[in-house]
Amino acid sequence: MKLRLVCVGKLAEAWQRQASDDYAGRLQRYFPLEIVELKEEKGGRKGDVSGLIKREAERILEKVPSQSMLIVLDERGKNLGSEQLAERLGNEMLHGGRDWCLVIGGPYGLDPAVRQRAELTLSLSKMTFTHQMARIFLLEQLYRSSTILRNEPYHNR
Repeated sequence: MKLRLVCVGKLAEAWQRQASDDYAGRLQRYFPLEIVELKEEKGGRKGDVSGLIKREAERILEKVPSQSMLIVLDERGKNLGSEQLAERLGNEMLHGGRDWCLVIGGPYGLDPAVRQRAELTLSLSKMTFTHQMARIFLLEQLYRSSTILRNEPYHNR
């Protein structure tokens, strides 16, 4: 089973890249991981935001393998605890074996076409985070899920 993370936008700050690289490196001990960064569309504040996210959606969906389970991050999604996410990951490993493709949209969110294609819409919190922070939090939670599945002490339960 492989994990692919499709992200709109790059990590702007060195500390963000460092945190992302750290958790990605840890996670790769458990799963092959590919991070795909897509360029952010510009002109949202003054321009047509719906057109902007539609263009991003086309590029996102091109990067989603057809056989993968698509999971999108959205603040209106389902809130799962770390152990629940680990359980879903473990069930997919045991029963489905499909790769996971996780998508984080840009600053204006995701087009409905991307959310409709998803099998799971996941929320990291009821709070709103930048898409850069969402990437770091998601990588940490995937790493945590991996340690939970292996009964390793990182999760502290």
